[in-house]
Amino acid sequence: MQTEADSNDITEHPHDDKPRPYVCTVCDKRFTTKAWLTEHRNRHTGGNVYSCDQCEKRFTSRSYLRIHLNVHTSKFKCSECGKCFRQKLELAIHRRIHSGEKPFECKVCSKRFTQAGNLDRHSRIHSGEKPYKCHVCEKAFSEFGTLKDHMRLHTGDKPFKCSLCNNSFRHHSSLLEHVRNVHSNRKPYHCPYCGKLFKTNSKLKRHVRIHTGAKPYSCRFVDTVQNVLHGLTDSRLICWSHTMKVLG
Repeated sequence: MQTEADSNDITEHPHDDKPRPYVCTVCDKRFTTKAWLTEHRNRHTGGNVYSCDQCEKRFTSRSYLRIHLNVHTSKFKCSECGKCFRQKLELAIHRRIHSGEKPFECKVCSKRFTQAGNLDRHSRIHSGEKPYKCHVCEKAFSEFGTLKDHMRLHTGDKPFKCSLCNNSFRHHSSLLEHVRNVHSNRKPYHCPYCGKLFKTNSKLKRHVRIHTGAKPYSCRFVDTVQNVLHGLTDSRLICWSHTMKVLG
């Protein structure tokens, strides 16, 4: 069952200075109150699910649902593009897209970001820090979202269900690819040589090799045999061919 919740819980802002004494024993995420921790745990245990009556999204707590409902109103609406948000903070961050403001700068490479969270994730490229650890296999990750994706390997959870068939997927990107390849007739990728259309870029790339003659994958055994044959005289080549026929 697919539920909606950000990798950073929408009711908690990880970059303020509030103490967070309540720790999730599954993912080590910290919270300011025991109530927020309890609601967060539902994401791991598959607890009560609350559905939005205006869209198909589902949530693990009433508070998440209540905050989500703001996107269906004009309470936090961008005056530039009309997009609606759940919270005032999200709207303020979004407005930086229009203003070009990037107040958070990396001290190592000077790259700038619109959000402190994006800067934190970027900084781990330089530090190599991987604070999110899998409690099953101890593999560590630099982002919580990547850990969530990884955990589905252990749980077998496939929350992204196709509305057109019975297939389910671990990743949303896999679902989109499935719908495009199986259920859609759209072919946005065209061959520059013959104009033939394809559903995916990977299929187009394979097709283009017919025109270019490119062979990116080689067999070491075949290459070795070809090198040997190249060095043989005509008489030895005849002998080699006869031997291969006998062995075959």
